[in-house]
Formats: sequence, structure tokens, C-alpha cells
Amino acid sequence: MAKKGKRGLRFSLSETQLGYAMVAPALILVIVVTLWPVALSFYNSLFDYRLTDPTRSQTMLSSSVDLEAYVNNYYYLDRSLDHLSTSSAPEHQDIFQDIEQSIRQYHEQLQADSHVKERYATVEEMVNNYEPVRDQSLKYAKLDRDIAEGYQAELSEVLATVEPLITEADQEHAELYQNFYHYVQNIETAILESNFIGFSHYVNYVQDSRMWAAMSNTLFFTVVSVAAELVLGLAIALLINRTFKGRGLVRVAVLIPWAIPTAVAAMMWRYLYDGQFGVIAHYFEQLGLISDSSVLLSTGAGAMFSIIFADVWKTTPYMALLLLAGLQTIPNSLYEAAKVDGANRIQTFFKITLPLLKSAILVALLFRTLDAFRVFDLIFVLTGGGPANSTESISIYAYRTLFSQQNFGAGSALSVIVFLSVALISFAFIKFIGSDLFEGRTRRS
Repeated sequence: MAKKGKRGLRFSLSETQLGYAMVAPALILVIVVTLWPVALSFYNSLFDYRLTDPTRSQTMLSSSVDLEAYVNNYYYLDRSLDHLSTSSAPEHQDIFQDIEQSIRQYHEQLQADSHVKERYATVEEMVNNYEPVRDQSLKYAKLDRDIAEGYQAELSEVLATVEPLITEADQEHAELYQNFYHYVQNIETAILESNFIGFSHYVNYVQDSRMWAAMSNTLFFTVVSVAAELVLGLAIALLINRTFKGRGLVRVAVLIPWAIPTAVAAMMWRYLYDGQFGVIAHYFEQLGLISDSSVLLSTGAGAMFSIIFADVWKTTPYMALLLLAGLQTIPNSLYEAAKVDGANRIQTFFKITLPLLKSAILVALLFRTLDAFRVFDLIFVLTGGGPANSTESISIYAYRTLFSQQNFGAGSALSVIVFLSVALISFAFIKFIGSDLFEGRTRRS
């Protein structure tokens, strides 16, 4: 709404518009910090983007040519063609003359584009002067798709034709053919076709048994560990919520496992689980909980139990802290009234404590579920996802694909899958929590 006064035009905002204006900076920050990396991962997942393959070492929506590699290798290929046209075996001269004609024809088509020709001349001069081409916009030039596909097909056909000639020819000619074959291979890798593959990575992962196994491991770990932490955390929270001597010291001691860095805790538990000198493994065997002290890290079931046990030890204090905060909000007058009415402790717990603690439990479950679903460092340090990928989580699978294999396209697709899974869990929990809080407010009003 605009108001015109003596000093000019002034604008006033409604309460709703003012609210949006105040929230806008936070929304922009969330988009930049959170959604931008996800959007970038999603974009990369649409490409066959792999650093281990020179022809797919960047995202390319259109065909292009690596001019530095092409110029450098075409010089030797051109000389080899001139030499083979006169020095090849008599029965092979016609073959190499046809090859020479087709390759030179495509080379002329490549330079027919004025945009490519200008860059070609610049890069050729730099290569002749032994200067590296660091400018990516100069090094890579877009090619017409038909020319790129035709050139690639012709080079592949040349390789298929020359390969049997290497074994048939005598030693002198075989060496010439082998060098020529090598030059053609280098030229072929310099012609880069578009590596845009759309949603192929996602389609492949739907059919990937390893991805589903990793997702199953993640869900099993999440459900079991969070359920155990909820029960133990609630028991600890009820205990330290009571008034007794040394309560402050007990609260501090309870939080020690949570304060230890996860990687350090994982290394400690790996030592304790060791089949030769691990204390935990030894006493578990003595108590008859396991058949042999080595099974904790050498079998799939033992390794999964070990990870869950270590995670419950470390993060139960965090769950207890969240639930303790919820217990502190329950008025003591309700317990006093229940005691007057003759309610015992079990009735008080189920009729007063648990209903009033429901919102705190849901919030604690949300935080721990999201954290457990994204588990990485605990498993990576403790078992590395083994044995035989039996404890591999979806985050570890994504890490191995993205960094170990340097397959950025497939790894980014897995990252997006993790994000969507976390978003789905968050949506379900927040909707549940929101409806619960709304119902609580309605009852109180």
C-alpha cells in the first residue's frame, strides 16, 4: 500500500507482508547453504561424470573437442599418415590411403567452424611453444553433434581395421601400425561427446542390489539403535530428574560418552571388540553371548551388533538430555495431585509423564533418526562397511562411489537419494509433531 505525503511517496506493509520480509533473509540463507549444494549434486547426477575417464572428466551438454590433446596428437597422426601411405606393406597401402582420406576429411570439417578454427590456431601456437593450455574456455571447443559422432565412428572403425593388421604384418610394419594405432586412440579420446544421460543413474540404482542392501543396513541400524536409545535415554532421564545427592555429578558423567568425538569413540570400540586382545569381546565370550571373541568384527551379524552397541553407548546421553529437558517442563503439582488421588508410580508415568512428554519424545526421535540415518564416521572407522559390505550404509556407499571411484555422476545421484530419504523422514516427523502440538494447543484453549 502506498501513501503520499508532503515529503513524497511512502510505502507501508501489512503484517503478513512484513512477516515475509523479516523471514526472507533466513529463507535466502537456507536456500544458499542447504539447497544450492543439493541442486548442484542433482545437476551432476544427470551426467556420466567420471574423473577416471578423460572423455567424461567434466559435465558436457554438447559435443566438444579437447583442442590441446587433439592438436598435439594430430601432428603425430598426420606425419604417420604421410609415412604409411608410402611405407606400409603393399597389400595394405590401399587401406591406409582410404583411412588417410577419411581422417583428413573429418579434420577439415572440424576446422570449417570459424569458432573452432580460431581457437585451434591459438592452441596450436601454444603447443608448439610448449605452453600448457590452462584456460578451459580455450582448451575445450564445442563441436557439431553430427561431426563429433561421425568422427568418433570413423576413428573406431579405423581402430578395428588396423588392429588385426598389427598381428599379420612383419615386425617392421607392425611397429609402424602400432604407433599409428596409438595416435588414433589419442585422437579418439580428444573428441568428447555429450555425457548427459538424464535420470539413467537413478534408474540403475532402482535395480542395484548393492544400493538396496546399503539402504536396508541403514534402516535396520536406524530403527534398532534409535529404539534402544529411546528406552535407555528415557530411563536415564527419569533417574537424573529426581532429587538426590550428587545429581549434578551424575549428569556430567552421563554426558561423557556423547562428548567424545565419534571417530575417537569408534577407534576405541574397535580396540575393545578385537578378537585377540579386546576386553569387550573377551567378556562377551566368557558370558556366552557370543561363540568366539572374533565374531564381533569378522561376521556380518556380529559387526552390525557391534556398531549398534557402540552407537547406543555414545548417543543415549544425547537422547536422555533432550528428554530431561521435556521432563523439566512438567509441573510438580500434577504429580502431587496424582499422589493425593492414590495413583501409583506406574499409573503416574502412563497417565501424566508419558502424555506430557510426547512432544519432547517426538523431537528427540526426529533428531536422532536423522542423525542415525546419515551415519558415516562410526561405521567407516569401526568396520569400513565390512565384512563383505554387510554393514555398509547408504552414506558410505555414496562416499566410495563419489571419492574412491571418482564417479561424480553416480555418487551425486546417491547423495540426492540420501537427501530425499532424509527429507521424507523429516516431513513425516514434522507433520506428526505439528499435528500433535496443534491438538495440544486446541485442548488447552
